[in-house]
Parts: sequence; structure tokens; C-alpha cells
Amino acid sequence: MEDDQSRDVYSAIADPTRRALLRLLAGAEELPLNELTAHFQMGRTAVSKHLTILKDAGLVTSRKAGRETRYRLHAAPLREVEDWVSFYRKFWTERMSLLNQLLQEEE
Repeated sequence: MEDDQSRDVYSAIADPTRRALLRLLAGAEELPLNELTAHFQMGRTAVSKHLTILKDAGLVTSRKAGRETRYRLHAAPLREVEDWVSFYRKFWTERMSLLNQLLQEEE
């Protein structure tokens, strides 16, 4: 069951550390593990575990460059999240417009 969750985009981005990793990777073409680890108060193993979850969800790719592993953002799976948020953004915008209209009619 945990393997299924680690492949789910929503589960992957639920953790603030993983969201921070995605933000770091969004600002660079690719970054090595040691450079990513420098941004957190945790060891390489913990950061590597977070990156594995992001990789399983398809949000990060990695490649070996000599003795280091370099990571790159693959944002396409985030489209699912954007679509989900867009639906509710539209829903609440319509509800607020309706409420505003009702309040204006009351005046």
C-alpha cells in the first residue's frame, strides 16, 4: 500500500520537505544530492528518501554524472493537481459571485 501512495502525486507533494525540493529543482536545470541536502536540516539519506518518493510519482528524474546523482524537476504530473485546484477555484468564484449578487439584491 505504501508503494501505491509513493506513486501518487498528491501524496508526494503532501510533505513540506518534498514541496521545498520541487521548488529548489524548479529554479535550476538540475542539482546534485549534496547541494539539495545543504538546504535542509537532515542528512543525505533522508533527502534521498524524499527524492525517491518524488521519483516514484514521476515528479523528479535523476541521472548519474560521475560519482554523483543529479536531479531534475519533471513537472508534467503536477498538471493533475492544477486541474483539480482549477475546478475548485471556479467553484468558489461562482459561489462568491452568487453571494455577492444576493447581497446586492438585499440592499
